[in-house]
Amino acid sequence: MFFNYLYLMSALTRYFIFLSYRGTAYNGWQLQPGKHTVQGVINKALSTILSEQINVTGAGRTDTGVHASFFCAHFDSVRKEIDSDQQLIYSLNSLLPDDVAVTRIVRVKHDANARFDAVSRTYRYTITTVKDPFVAETAWLLYWKLDTAMMNEASAILLKHSDFTSFCRLHGGNKNNTCRVTFAQWTEEPGRILFTISADRFLRNMVRAIVGTLIPLGRGKLSIKDFEEILNGRDRGLAGQSAPAHGLSLIGIDYPETLFT
Repeated sequence: MFFNYLYLMSALTRYFIFLSYRGTAYNGWQLQPGKHTVQGVINKALSTILSEQINVTGAGRTDTGVHASFFCAHFDSVRKEIDSDQQLIYSLNSLLPDDVAVTRIVRVKHDANARFDAVSRTYRYTITTVKDPFVAETAWLLYWKLDTAMMNEASAILLKHSDFTSFCRLHGGNKNNTCRVTFAQWTEEPGRILFTISADRFLRNMVRAIVGTLIPLGRGKLSIKDFEEILNGRDRGLAGQSAPAHGLSLIGIDYPETLFT
């Protein structure tokens, strides 16, 4: 039985599939019984086009309503040259709904893993300060005046910490709440305020909880000292409410070049 499994795996070719999606209509990325998910839509489209049962494994799981302008998953196929078939991308996108788009498929090493081989991920949270029906599904509308300089000062503290229990969903099933944040910054554009954060991994609800805590700080209702005490407290109850899901997007995932064949 074990040798049959090894033979089967050696006969398959592994691919990374890169895609983007607007998460408004989905119950997140991950398959859930009776739920409309991005993973389910991708599995169905690939299985139909390739005429074989395909199950993709995502780089992570985005929650209900969260978007991804850049996402990666891996899958195995009996076909050997999918990555050179441009017609396949066209056929997939023709079959997929308008809120999901495949950008490319790349052949990788047989043991490459879209989730565990990612060395960093980057999220962006978008706040709009002007009511605009064209961004209503992808940005949180706020009219409050925010002190982004103070918010950046607090965000810099994130890089000095590794335990993010205070910003983790309770009973999230994590083995540990340790992350290494490498970048966290607020920027302002006409009509928009953006928060960009990169880390080696993220806990469930982590970015939304950080944003939801930094907003009161930007309004002058929390101090820098308060924010650091929240981090050190390692208690989700100390932090602010989570920011709405629809303002959050996964925008980048980095992988070692050695994965690609």
